[in-house]
Amino acid sequence: MLHKPFALAALLAASCVAQAAGDADLAAIRSQIDEMKKSYEQRIAALEQKLTVAENKSSRAERLATQAEIVANQATASVSQPQTSASAFNPEISLILSGSYTNLEKDPSQRRLQGFIPAGGELLPEGRSFNLGESELVLAANIDPMFRGTLRLALAPDNTLGVEEASVQTLGLGNGFNLKAGRFLSGVGYLNELHPHEWDFSDAPLPYQAFFGSALGMDGVQVRWLAPTPIFLELGAETARAMSFPATDETKTKNGLMSAAAFVHLGGDLGVSHSWRGGVSYFTSQPRARSYDDPGNDLSNEFSGSSRTWMADFLWKWAPNGNAKNTHLKLQGEYFRRTESGDLTYDSTGSAQSGRFANTQSGFYSQAVYQFMPNWRLGYRYDRLNSGAANLELVNNGTLTAADFPLLASYSPSRNSVMLDWNPSEFSRLRLQFTQDKTRPEATDNQVWLQYVMSLGAHGGHKF
Repeated sequence: MLHKPFALAALLAASCVAQAAGDADLAAIRSQIDEMKKSYEQRIAALEQKLTVAENKSSRAERLATQAEIVANQATASVSQPQTSASAFNPEISLILSGSYTNLEKDPSQRRLQGFIPAGGELLPEGRSFNLGESELVLAANIDPMFRGTLRLALAPDNTLGVEEASVQTLGLGNGFNLKAGRFLSGVGYLNELHPHEWDFSDAPLPYQAFFGSALGMDGVQVRWLAPTPIFLELGAETARAMSFPATDETKTKNGLMSAAAFVHLGGDLGVSHSWRGGVSYFTSQPRARSYDDPGNDLSNEFSGSSRTWMADFLWKWAPNGNAKNTHLKLQGEYFRRTESGDLTYDSTGSAQSGRFANTQSGFYSQAVYQFMPNWRLGYRYDRLNSGAANLELVNNGTLTAADFPLLASYSPSRNSVMLDWNPSEFSRLRLQFTQDKTRPEATDNQVWLQYVMSLGAHGGHKF
């Protein structure tokens, strides 16, 4: 009987010991949970503090941006105020000076593009030995927040002054649109908008000389739209009165529009080292009494009708890792195709015999320019024309013979040109060029050029 109480006491003692051990474990667990909660609370507090700091910085940045916008608006408002004194007119002014020394095997006064009606443009070179090139004086400035004006005067070597550009264009029209009005170089093709000091060779390619008289100018209105696309995509249209070849209007008596153009340009990057641009353009005009002197007959002829020109252009550039400072390569080419039809008057100041005329002509040029070390470039260009076969009613009906139109005899003028230039800076260039000219069937003219081109004053970035 005595063993039972002792057993019961031992059992109760063991139970108490077990309960005490369990309470200790629970206390330890609770302690760990409390420590974890404190740790998480500390982390959350730290994150909340960082968030508060970031929000304060963002708020400060927004305030600074707002202040900057206010300052910009105030500056814009001050710019838009009417000019109250002569000192308020502060345009960007630049001057281009150029000249050359040429050594020509053949008399430059006899040069012609056989098979093509003369464009009346600058068929350089103009003479042997030393020649003063065309100088350009440019004035440009923002008129107000909406408009910008540009005036480009061309001073020819014969001391005549011409207005090459006098245009007004919009600023920030919105939705990718831009308008230009006045006199300007058309946006067709690639090279047409570039001025002579931006050319890679001393003279314009043969297609530009034959079809546009070196460059197509407009007196009218231009609209451009830059599409919001991942690649560069630009659409443009122009409408104008006749200003230059081939849209020549000798009568100057017709109202309305006599020429129009449309173009599409697109381009982009291929990796970090390659970039490209291509385009298609169309130009149409209605020349009236467009005269030309036939050197073979010493008389004047006139053409009136329609002229339509299609163009395709492509440009590819390579620069290692996008850095063109040390070395880069540029490949460039354009193709032209023109169809003209209308009335051709033979000896317009004499017998004035007229008949139908039609012809389709084409031409292209391709060139490569490689900068092989800083400031030094080497280039090659090949250009070629196809005069087509002129359909002359006066010849077909026996009134006249093909010999009466010697300048329109079929031929394919061509040239090969190699150049080396040194560019100490973006404002100066010295160039040596050799050209083998086969623009007339009876002779090959080997030409050597030494040219300088200098830019003074404000000088904007060149076209891509």
